[in-house]
Amino acid sequence: MKDLLEKLSTYNIFNYLLPGMVFVAIAKSLTKYNFVQEEIFTGVFLYYFIGLVISRIGSIIIEPLLKWIKFVKFSEYRDYVEASSKDKLIEVLSEANNMYRTFLSLFIFLAFLRIYESLSEHFQFLNDFSPELAIIGLLALFAFSYSKQTAYITRRVASAKDRE
Repeated sequence: MKDLLEKLSTYNIFNYLLPGMVFVAIAKSLTKYNFVQEEIFTGVFLYYFIGLVISRIGSIIIEPLLKWIKFVKFSEYRDYVEASSKDKLIEVLSEANNMYRTFLSLFIFLAFLRIYESLSEHFQFLNDFSPELAIIGLLALFAFSYSKQTAYITRRVASAKDRE
């Protein structure tokens, strides 16, 4: 377990594992849902996955929404790549920025979980189809994540070629 935790980058810890653990702890106290795992090894993987899902919600849903309402404005990607090669602090700041987005997503997701809990008490079909809804939601989330990551890599490759 210690070797596994040592291999996690600070990005993985602060954007996946920590948010997953915080979500599980808060969800247990705010809702009837208890995701706490008694076995540490299983818990680390589950909390990491929950954090990953929360991070992807932030990236795929929250970030575009905040851009659309002009709450945040991003630099051009090519400018970001060029500037971060000159100033390494930009990457650290970007990592912190992603953490803030993930925590914003975490609290929004907690609110939606609480709303879902209330709705499922009144609408039985939500309970009947919870697994299917979760699978469809995760399928869509990771399909869009894959598309976004592919576009990110493609832009980075193009930027690197431009600098040659």
